[in-house]
Amino acid sequence: MALKGPQKTVAQLVALVLVMGGLAWASVPFYDWFCRVTGYGGATGVAEAASDEILNQTIKVRFDASKDRNMPWEFTPVQRQMELRIGETGLAFYEAYNPTDRPVAGSASYNVAPYSAGAFFEKIACFCFEEQVLQPGERVQMPVTFFVDPEIVNDRDGQYVHTITLSYTFYEIDLPEGYAALETQTDTNTN
Repeated sequence: MALKGPQKTVAQLVALVLVMGGLAWASVPFYDWFCRVTGYGGATGVAEAASDEILNQTIKVRFDASKDRNMPWEFTPVQRQMELRIGETGLAFYEAYNPTDRPVAGSASYNVAPYSAGAFFEKIACFCFEEQVLQPGERVQMPVTFFVDPEIVNDRDGQYVHTITLSYTFYEIDLPEGYAALETQTDTNTN
């Protein structure tokens, strides 16, 4: 039985809405994957281990910290920049402080500038790989271990990069379930 007139139009519109919704849903993970693979938008790579090759050529790495306007933490890099040989493993720290009277959970997004360096900036370990929870008044130093891939010197655009800026932005997120239960108990006990 074939659809006629208005029924056919409604069926086509419903199909179009479903296809568009599916594409919108798939676009976020696809874009994230694309950025991580290509370094587009300053997305960095993740390495299992340190580089096997260390060049005599050096590069400066600057550290930047910001936070969402609703994030109550204080968040800063411990040092503003370092210079290391390309391929050499670097270790930097960021400091976070929770000045509130409640536990606060946060998640960090990150990128590097210039964007052409993103495909060559490799993180071995990073606080940004996991959610962070700070208790009231807690201050922590969070490490990031990284290196700049020696292939940067052979890249058409990367060979001209002499300074890379690593930027993090912290956002407040919902507390993990165990913490939320503790916060509810604390609120009940204080009333």
